[in-house]
Amino acid sequence: MKQEEVNRCQIQEWYPKFKSLSIKTLIHELPESFVSYLLEDSKPFLLPLSISGDDALPRRNPNSYDDDDYKEDFEQDFEEESLKDSEEESPSPPCFPDLESQIKDSIETLSGAVFPKLNWSSPKDAAWIATTGTLRCSSFAEIALLLRSSDSAVHDLCHAYDSCMDKTSSRPPRFFLALRKWYPSFHPEMEFRCFVLNQHLVGISQREVTGFYPILLEKKSDLELLIREFFEENVQLGFESKDYTFDVYVTKDRRVKLMDFNPSGAFTLPLLFTWDELENFREERGEHVEFRIVESQCTVRPGLKTAVPYDYLDMSPGSGWDQFLRRADEELRRQAKSPDAGA
Repeated sequence: MKQEEVNRCQIQEWYPKFKSLSIKTLIHELPESFVSYLLEDSKPFLLPLSISGDDALPRRNPNSYDDDDYKEDFEQDFEEESLKDSEEESPSPPCFPDLESQIKDSIETLSGAVFPKLNWSSPKDAAWIATTGTLRCSSFAEIALLLRSSDSAVHDLCHAYDSCMDKTSSRPPRFFLALRKWYPSFHPEMEFRCFVLNQHLVGISQREVTGFYPILLEKKSDLELLIREFFEENVQLGFESKDYTFDVYVTKDRRVKLMDFNPSGAFTLPLLFTWDELENFREERGEHVEFRIVESQCTVRPGLKTAVPYDYLDMSPGSGWDQFLRRADEELRRQAKSPDAGA
């Protein structure tokens, strides 16, 4: 694999060319100060200070109960002393006013909710820390929390070229944040990874391999035809690399949307294939396309790691974990007030 092949798969490189075939995305170049913030190993883990106050949350009291008799004066005194000590010892949270302002405008343009992605990767491995368990973000702080918690983001920032035979750098000269419009009706079973070798489509895999979806058994032939036609008409002659993967999403009305490009091999997951199998297809399969789906509940694959990293056990006031818990409290209160809560 060459460095130029990896570079072509950066979203800021391919999206302008394939914009009409993809989902709406707004891209921002990241200042080096924010990149450094994503990589720093600081305790407590602090989220950026919001210039607007939109991300500010009331301080979470872990001992809050409805029984007023329990709330004795010594608890209040203890909390005030703890807060005073933490304010004296904790560093000031970082602030990125220009970037926050740009991102806030983009979120509003994209109907109020986005999912983030760096040059190559989205922080899917960090969804565990979001109150919704998804990549849905409606604020700058939520985006920062996901990126700070993601190993995939660290890979983009530090190891993107590790598998390149002509590696000249450990990182690209510039980093970008892509904000992609969030669709609540997104069906993960309708996303597929396509494998291209020598500019020929040789394999298609179900993207979400942690679940069995019977509907895919019914639609397999139709889906293969749609994806093959999309590749031949829009991607085969439009993307310059010979070997690569691309991800697509098939809508209810049979439209195919381009989601992403990735290099072939290395850190790209082959999902229901192995890279050795795919390499054999280069010579053996001719025009045949191998389409694989999870065909029973017994053949589902394990998902991304969901264990909480040790670093995030820091629960001191102002830490990332403290702010996450406060967000979780707010989400629970919102759900409790929902008209459907008692249904």
